[in-house]
Amino acid sequence: MDSASVLRIFQEITCIPRESGHEEKMTEYLQQFAVRLGLPCKTDKTGNVLISKPASKGKEKVPALVLQAHQDMVCEKNAHFEFDFHKQPIPYVIEDGWMVAKDTTLGADDGIGIATCLALLESKDPMGKLECLFTISEETGMDGAFALEPGFFEGKTLINLDSEDEGQLFVGCAGGLDTTATYAFSREPLQKGYKTLKVRVYGAQGGHSGDDINKGRANALRELVRFLFTELQYDFQLISLGGGNKPNAICREAWALIAVPADEVEEMKADVKAFSDVLAAEYTTSDPDVRADCEAVVCKEKPIAEGDAANLIAALLACPHGVERMSADIPGLVETSTNLAAAHIEGDILTVITNQRSSVVSELHALAERVEAALSLAAFEVEHHGEYPGWKPNLKSHVLEVSLKSYRKLFKTDPEVKAIHAGLECGLFLEKFPDLDMISFGPTLRGVHAPGEKLELASLDKFVAHLNDVVLNFK
Repeated sequence: MDSASVLRIFQEITCIPRESGHEEKMTEYLQQFAVRLGLPCKTDKTGNVLISKPASKGKEKVPALVLQAHQDMVCEKNAHFEFDFHKQPIPYVIEDGWMVAKDTTLGADDGIGIATCLALLESKDPMGKLECLFTISEETGMDGAFALEPGFFEGKTLINLDSEDEGQLFVGCAGGLDTTATYAFSREPLQKGYKTLKVRVYGAQGGHSGDDINKGRANALRELVRFLFTELQYDFQLISLGGGNKPNAICREAWALIAVPADEVEEMKADVKAFSDVLAAEYTTSDPDVRADCEAVVCKEKPIAEGDAANLIAALLACPHGVERMSADIPGLVETSTNLAAAHIEGDILTVITNQRSSVVSELHALAERVEAALSLAAFEVEHHGEYPGWKPNLKSHVLEVSLKSYRKLFKTDPEVKAIHAGLECGLFLEKFPDLDMISFGPTLRGVHAPGEKLELASLDKFVAHLNDVVLNFK
């Protein structure tokens, strides 16, 4: 296996629709891949796929290795970019040593893990038995890992290929859960002489709600309601608002439809311009392109009742967002955080989605309750769901020792051994297979879960060489 074969397969994968919950074509691709190679393949009722490769001659006594990646990807695009993830291949370019999707997500999370598994299955190099596990819907609730049945694979050692920093070996991760809150509101007539405006906050970097939550990036939804809350002292009617999409992505773009007296339109536009300047000054480093703007629009929808509008704006502003606590034991590791991910109105119902993460279960639950308390005070109905466990580090892991020795041999330096604030399926695997020995590593990805996601090709070379060495020399 080499990085060229991995990249070739990944380029094929960018043409396959595989949004979470819609992995059917990806599943079929994996099944056909196994058929082409004449390898055993099975698919469970959930859609998880396992392709097995028997041990090479002379390697029959080598312990089996399970290599794992997830089939789905986060599908995010810039608002101005016309694109259908269900029909079109991912548009990417290769420039300056990176493979980049400029207006959409690239899907290297975790398409590059899939491609690496498949390249190993194609490889003619002698190796022990491989079991390549491809789970579904990791990004929206780890559905495949939750549904995995005992005995689906036989190996006792698993390498997860869903990490995003080459040179780092991950041995633990945070657990998490999502929170959905709904608010039923009333509407009232549009005031006579009022004009409708659309206010936007856009241009934020966004990012992964685990990996990037500590980078101080702008949350467009949070900034939008910050502006609206300040403007409540003036006469405006809120008609609608929205922003964000996936629970595990930091909100990049948000908007609101408001109505103001005709003679105050220019004043409101000036306020938005001033707020845009504030955002530019506050986020010069982390989000240099974040801005706010305002334009006149035509809208026939009735405004939200004044009391309800004030209530929901205040609730969204009060809802916690960001890092709650850093680890006292592991320098630089976020221990607990929450992401105000999305808000959308359909009919007369506002739905708010948040995502909480923590490596300490009690802190996870406490923060989820704090989110619930903030929204319940405003009469939201709140539900928590999709909880998944963390993965406790095992620094005496055999596969960790093998991977450390391999990295030192290849690159004459030590990799970092770390835990990660993002969620990995490893915690669920450990619940179902308590004796499983695990590690996670991968190439360097940046901007995952947001348009502009990119893969560093030099890091892919090192990652592939490292994994190949571990697999070929595993004992």
